[in-house]
Amino acid sequence: MKPEKVDYAAWIGIDWGSEHHAVCLQAAGSSRLEACSLEQKPELLHAWFLNLVARFGRGAKIAVAIEQSKGAVINFLLGLDFVHIFRVHPLSLKNYRKALYPSGAKDDPVDAELILQFVRQHQDTIQPWVPDDVDSRLLLRLVEGRRKTVNKRVRLTNELTQLLREYFPQALDWAGELDRVMACDFLRKWPTLQKLQKSKGETVRQFYRDHGSRNGELIDQRIEKISSALPLTTDKAIVESSVLMVDTIVLQLHTVIEAIARFDQKIAMVYKRQPDADIFASFPGAGPVLEPRLLAAMGTDRNRFSCAQEVAEYSGIAPVTERSGKKEWIHRRLACCRFIKQSFHEYAGQTVTYCVWAGAYYKSKRAAGMAHHAALRALAYKWIRILYRCWKDHVAYDEQKYMQSLKRRRPAWLAFLPAGA
Repeated sequence: MKPEKVDYAAWIGIDWGSEHHAVCLQAAGSSRLEACSLEQKPELLHAWFLNLVARFGRGAKIAVAIEQSKGAVINFLLGLDFVHIFRVHPLSLKNYRKALYPSGAKDDPVDAELILQFVRQHQDTIQPWVPDDVDSRLLLRLVEGRRKTVNKRVRLTNELTQLLREYFPQALDWAGELDRVMACDFLRKWPTLQKLQKSKGETVRQFYRDHGSRNGELIDQRIEKISSALPLTTDKAIVESSVLMVDTIVLQLHTVIEAIARFDQKIAMVYKRQPDADIFASFPGAGPVLEPRLLAAMGTDRNRFSCAQEVAEYSGIAPVTERSGKKEWIHRRLACCRFIKQSFHEYAGQTVTYCVWAGAYYKSKRAAGMAHHAALRALAYKWIRILYRCWKDHVAYDEQKYMQSLKRRRPAWLAFLPAGA
């Protein structure tokens, strides 16, 4: 649904910076451009925008165009009810600048003017950004934050793995999975083989029990191996420096693991409040991690997307086709929201195991010569169409109903369904 056209009292282009923002303003009905620089201080930003209210009158709407999808300036503008935000993709502005300035010259005040011109000239196609409700935006920030924290955990466990291989490789078997609290506690208590071997067998056994390990046979095997193990190296230069580095990483890792648990708790709380939670809980393989991510990707505004193709393009799952003369090149979309793309991609990967038809579709694409990730993107493209329809119609996904629909249409890839499915 196309939003109602608004007569803006003024148009503003902002080329944001970490400390200063270049601003270009054009009042309605005027050809004069007013340029200034605003310091990144909340008090100064508030004062400048309140002056606009005094100048154009209470109730007047101001259009602000900015080359930013999130950040300090967007966060500030969200608190101003008289401002409509137009978000310009950096690639769009880059191409527009290149068309006007082929030399590649770039200047912040000029960019502020270009952003203003670009949005004014294309205001029929570039719509103002309508932010979702508070809970939906909170959920999106939480799931993004959780993913970044998980990435930190992966980085730290990789560093720790490499370090242990260089001086205490046995710990990789005895400490358990390195991204767990037990491994952190193990390495803080016994950072070297020598220290571990000085501990009594009962002390080691109690440690495993305290951390939830109930497999007595496995514990006995570990204790036996510990007593007969030989160190990889006894070089003090290597061992002592490695112990310090391990302790540094373990402290960080322990904090990150606890942070992820807190994220999970908060996400579950906010997700439970979402009116569409039951819809996304109906999708196979989503689980407590991907359900909130899929819901956050779609949001609650049903007018946000007019069709499933818009979701596929926004997420970057839909491929890009380039044609020139007799040549045609199809490739993955690079200009997109990477986190949203990752969410749909990872969900498609989960459904290969949890959904019969999804597994068959993936196998058909692999059999046709597609690489693993390309096949998952193709599957994600199908899931987006299903997700969109369920989301748009406020209905839960029904596996049986969809399977009946597939059997009526009989696509060629159904041949990859397991017998009896």
